[in-house]
Amino acid sequence: MTETSSMAPAQAEPGSETLAVRASGVDRAFGGVQALRDASFAARPGEIHALAGENGAGKSTLIKVLCGLIKADKGTVEIFGTEVSRVVEPAARRRMGVATAFQELSLLPDLTVAENLLLQDPPRGRLGLVQRRRLAPAAEEILNRYGVDDIDPRATAADLSVAQRQVVELVRVLAGEPRVVILDEPTAALADRQVDWLAGHMRRLRDAGSCVIFTSHRWREIESLADRVTVFRNGTHVATRDTLSEAEAVTLMSGRSFAGAYPQITTEPTDDNALSVTNLHSGRLAGVDFDLRRGEILGVGGLAGQGQRDLFLSLFGAQRVRRGTIAVDGKAVTIRSPKDAIRAGVGIAYVPEDRKAEGLFLPLSIRDNIAAATLSRRATAGFVNRGKERAVVKSIVDQLNIGAGRSTNRAADTLSGGNQQKVVMARWLLTEARILLLFDVTRGVDAATKHDIYELVGTLAAQGRAILYYSSETEEIAHLCHRVLVLREGRVAAELAGPVGDAERIVAASIKEGQDA
Repeated sequence: MTETSSMAPAQAEPGSETLAVRASGVDRAFGGVQALRDASFAARPGEIHALAGENGAGKSTLIKVLCGLIKADKGTVEIFGTEVSRVVEPAARRRMGVATAFQELSLLPDLTVAENLLLQDPPRGRLGLVQRRRLAPAAEEILNRYGVDDIDPRATAADLSVAQRQVVELVRVLAGEPRVVILDEPTAALADRQVDWLAGHMRRLRDAGSCVIFTSHRWREIESLADRVTVFRNGTHVATRDTLSEAEAVTLMSGRSFAGAYPQITTEPTDDNALSVTNLHSGRLAGVDFDLRRGEILGVGGLAGQGQRDLFLSLFGAQRVRRGTIAVDGKAVTIRSPKDAIRAGVGIAYVPEDRKAEGLFLPLSIRDNIAAATLSRRATAGFVNRGKERAVVKSIVDQLNIGAGRSTNRAADTLSGGNQQKVVMARWLLTEARILLLFDVTRGVDAATKHDIYELVGTLAAQGRAILYYSSETEEIAHLCHRVLVLREGRVAAELAGPVGDAERIVAASIKEGQDA
């Protein structure tokens, strides 16, 4: 980020210079929820501009207004000095050189990578018909041009990992060499090497004179990439700065201040094993052994794609185990489905990374989502006691500080990403599961919500829950966990006593043979 001698806020409308994007006095409401109120934003050509704020601060709504996906209730939007407020048509903005990659992946799952990449401009013959045989070679040329050599253009989008789908989404945007690039949480699902890949292209576009606007909840990315930062809170512009520390940013975003990025884990696990895994083979796993104690937060680290997801899915019964033993409280159990994992006597719960696709029933209410896994506990003769259900849900909503507004009858898809993640966690906490599998649960949530989740994880461990914890942010594992297992090629390559504190130790163990600590 550019260093300046003053921390005074930069102006949202910097003088008479040409602006790539300008929004002024923008309001946007969804029903009774005011997403934007008198919001302003300005970004210049030839800069990388970060848009920061808590989940629900209005960032994604502003992005949708800027790219023409939704219309503002009030206010003006200009692209290179041309007012576009009345034109709500993403294709029109694309013709002006505006391209957007959204946090919610927009690839069509049943189409191939090639078909998705070339959906808007497929190769055609003389009669204007799509030449399908040219799709894969054309897509492969595009992927190679942008340094992507590990994605098969013939693969179906549904068969790709979340990270690979995000890369395809980004390549589709980059391929147009747009004048304005808007990236909504582009790195949330990416591994470190993919983040570096994207950062290189963002800087290249900036140096070529394009305007790059991006959101991220990983402050180190904002510090390393952004020339300027704009902070939003409660749908309103709070500040635009050339330089901004993480502590000050959190205060601006949330109105709260924290003593540190990570809470101190002071409790120690017991000597009793809640979960024991022996010689587990499933997916990429090739013989994994470990014990998880009561009251322990056991981290799972390693480079992306080394079997971490296979481990979590296997323990929850969502992926077939080829060989190996899983024991709960010292007794071997058979887990062939999530129902087996949830049942009494096992008590395993899984919170996934992709809350929208794997964790939530988006059209259903907050209450229905939270109560879904425990309906039988409040049912008599097949009828659910709604009074008991409302009381139980209200209690957990208050406990987790879920921003449900006036009612838990709101649809889950109206919540911010951080509150959606809390809803998923609330569902599984109601099951009173003793073993929690938390897989990248802070992906795509803001700094304040992350801190809430960290505090919750520490509290659950202090209550005696056994927690298996994976994060794509190695710093989290280093600071939150009592121990860390490092996976490499489907095996436990190292076990690090914790709290590790230094993410570099985990990274080093991920790439070095025979390291143990």
